[in-house]
Amino acid sequence: MTSLELTHRHGDHLAVACADTGVELLRYVYRPEAAWEAPKPYIHPLRTLAGHTVTGYRPHDHRWHKGLQMTASQLSGQNLWGGNTYVRGEGYLPLPERVGSMAHRGFDEVTVAADRVTVAERLTWHPHDGAPWADETRRIEVHEVRPESGSWALTWSFSVTNRRDEPLRFGSPTTEGRSAAGYTGLFWRGPRSFRDGVILTPDGEGPGVMGAQAPWLAFRGELDGADGHATLVFAHAPENDHTGAGGQHPAHWFVRNDPFAAVAPSFAFHDTLVLAPGATLTRRYRVVVADSAWDRERIASGLAAIAW
Repeated sequence: MTSLELTHRHGDHLAVACADTGVELLRYVYRPEAAWEAPKPYIHPLRTLAGHTVTGYRPHDHRWHKGLQMTASQLSGQNLWGGNTYVRGEGYLPLPERVGSMAHRGFDEVTVAADRVTVAERLTWHPHDGAPWADETRRIEVHEVRPESGSWALTWSFSVTNRRDEPLRFGSPTTEGRSAAGYTGLFWRGPRSFRDGVILTPDGEGPGVMGAQAPWLAFRGELDGADGHATLVFAHAPENDHTGAGGQHPAHWFVRNDPFAAVAPSFAFHDTLVLAPGATLTRRYRVVVADSAWDRERIASGLAAIAW
């Protein structure tokens, strides 16, 4: 496998590159940004092995959309997502007093092996007034760089613990009454060229899979500035139990390819997730980033080749 390199610009970002080609695969930015955009770390740019960027950053339509990031669109009346807040019966409203943040507190691990980079981070979640509502431990791993298949893998894990004396209620605009807007949790915004891209799940395709359950969802888009396509595959770890059958809160996919490309494995799409005082919410996801247009067969074999 191809080896990896890591560069740390302290107080700003971590960058992971493919040592053989010099292509920067991702940049994890943890410096605080504008309050209206709910300051929180994010990954941008995210690139394929060939160097094609497959994330969008701060687009004019949603300036708080920044690559790949952990979000909370509705959290006990607060908005740790950014921008306008959706209010039942009133729509989206500019309510800066409801916009909070996810603050970087430190790294517990930043390690580089020949074929894997691991970053373990501590964060604190805050409402607008700055009170400590939740502690998060986050782990981001870059691995399985495979030039022969033109792909590499990112695994994103998190555990969020409620520090309040009352429950934390995770929701979404859909739990507040807006249909087909169940976004919350890990969220990807694609580049503008990915508009009208191909959406696939194991047994569904197209925008009609919005709100559906599936172990993985793939988004295939056409590139600007180069001929060809790229594919991103988003997958649940087995312990996530996306169906809810094993006692976990069920997950449903939020996905759009019009008017922009976006994906989120939402854990509060249709129903509110209630996290009791002292309780911890844990999830793990994988994102496979691939050059070229992968079909279902190639997606399934690519996922099967990477052990959880």
